[in-house]
Amino acid sequence: MFNNLSALGYGLVTFAIIIGVGTVILSKFGDSVATCSTGFAFNSTQQLCVNATNATDTAAASNQAYTNTAYLNTQLGTTGLAGWTPAIIAFVVGMLFLGAFMAKGGRKA
Repeated sequence: MFNNLSALGYGLVTFAIIIGVGTVILSKFGDSVATCSTGFAFNSTQQLCVNATNATDTAAASNQAYTNTAYLNTQLGTTGLAGWTPAIIAFVVGMLFLGAFMAKGGRKA
């Protein structure tokens, strides 16, 4: 039983690393492909297009590459794949307990 739980732990850590690295890569890629109107530059800290006086542009980074990358980043984060993590944990732990009880019931002493 504990071997199965350690394998579950390794899987969850790997899952979290994949989500974390994917989020960082997608956000950096989105920052690099963002385009702004003439006279504005993309500020990755504010996630907005700003000019020299730090005034924001209303059409901030509206190109298709930035929009798609931001959407993928959202789907990878808490509203997407990472949001399923508690359900996956509950399902796997439940299956481990069911398997342990079924294995005990089939033995003859």
